[in-house]
Amino acid sequence: MDDLFSKQETTDREAVVPSHAPLAARMRPRSLEEFVGQDHILGPGKLLRRAIESDRLTSIILYGPPGVGKTSLAQIIAKTTSSYFERLSGVESSVADIRKTTAAAALRLKSRGTRTILFVDEIHRFNKAQQDVLLPDVESGVIRLIGATTHNPFFYVNGPLVSRSQVFQLEPLGADALKELMSRALQDHERGLGQYPLKVDPDALAFLADMSEGDARRALNALEIAVLTTSPSDDGVIRVTKDIVAECIQKKSILYDAGETEHYDTISAFIKSMRGSDPDAALYWLAKMLYGGEDIRFIARRIVIAASEDVGMADPQALLVAVAAQQAVEFVGMPEARIPLAHAAVYVATSPKSNRAYMALERATQDIKEGRVLAVPKYLRGSGSKLLGGGDGYRYAHDYEEGYVPQAYLPEGRRYYEPSDIGFERKIKERLDYWRQLFEEEAAKQPRNDK
Repeated sequence: MDDLFSKQETTDREAVVPSHAPLAARMRPRSLEEFVGQDHILGPGKLLRRAIESDRLTSIILYGPPGVGKTSLAQIIAKTTSSYFERLSGVESSVADIRKTTAAAALRLKSRGTRTILFVDEIHRFNKAQQDVLLPDVESGVIRLIGATTHNPFFYVNGPLVSRSQVFQLEPLGADALKELMSRALQDHERGLGQYPLKVDPDALAFLADMSEGDARRALNALEIAVLTTSPSDDGVIRVTKDIVAECIQKKSILYDAGETEHYDTISAFIKSMRGSDPDAALYWLAKMLYGGEDIRFIARRIVIAASEDVGMADPQALLVAVAAQQAVEFVGMPEARIPLAHAAVYVATSPKSNRAYMALERATQDIKEGRVLAVPKYLRGSGSKLLGGGDGYRYAHDYEEGYVPQAYLPEGRRYYEPSDIGFERKIKERLDYWRQLFEEEAAKQPRNDK
């Protein structure tokens, strides 16, 4: 009976939100029916929904950006499960707090048969020692863990803990979902803004939905600020326009965690856009990185790599432009450095593409790793080997017409670089085919002596 009352008190503490709390906190969904978005994991028949409704939930980790419903979903689970609900914070809770909570959970299970759900907000903030403390009780089933994190759990949560949990990724909310949540708040007289005489322009809601980056908390709180700071008109109606909400959300807050998940995803999109010859996409991802405060040297390095790896010999000028941009970045700094970065990104994106030189190096490297390392032929050896016959028989290319002489520089006649017919590389292919033909004609006349 005591445990039942304790559970009820815990649930009520999660459900009751003070009237002075921000609108986003007051409007948290109270059931799965009120929850908006995340249909890919919570839609009818989906695994997580079935597990919650049947109270067969195992340990889970909810991963996604801010304001998409991770904490709200944990609270909904607390209300619909028959388990005791405990909550810890990855920011505030210590190892001692964790041990105390898990010990109580073990006693509760042994004495009353009641299982415990432990919700850890921002679980990525736990260090390895803190996460390790949880592991035995998660593995034994003493607690069912619900971890919430904005960071990729496969990078920031211990592998053993991840392997014992089901990871569910929550996505940013779409514009329609955000507008639905704001409309609910405007109509709700108990928890929302329904008690105010309001007239909110549809384009104001659309603007907030667009500017909130899928973050319901940001959208709702900006809407509340707009309502509370706008004076009624002569007829007593508070009119909220697009201009008013724009003042309440002045600078668009983008999700960009430099050095972490979004950092890697965005630079990946940037590189793939340049490789895919889409300058518009490349400029967008570049702008997002610059707006989010990405290191401009890091961006410049990636452009240099793309110019060589993806454009390569199809346009050798691309590497020169990229290196020039890298040097310009060092020279001028921000905010002007964004201009040469855009110049180089567009050049690389619009250049013909060939990775033949890069792939040739990969094949040569693979041969060295897997096969016999070839000895340098005597006639190609340096002057330090002259007493042993080094250099004998070497033919100096500039002594011959067109600066070329048919001569083997690699034993066994291996070929790695096969130029394409794309861009400038077409001319290289014609030249190389001509030289290789001369070499084969010469080789047919007399046996090659690699010794």
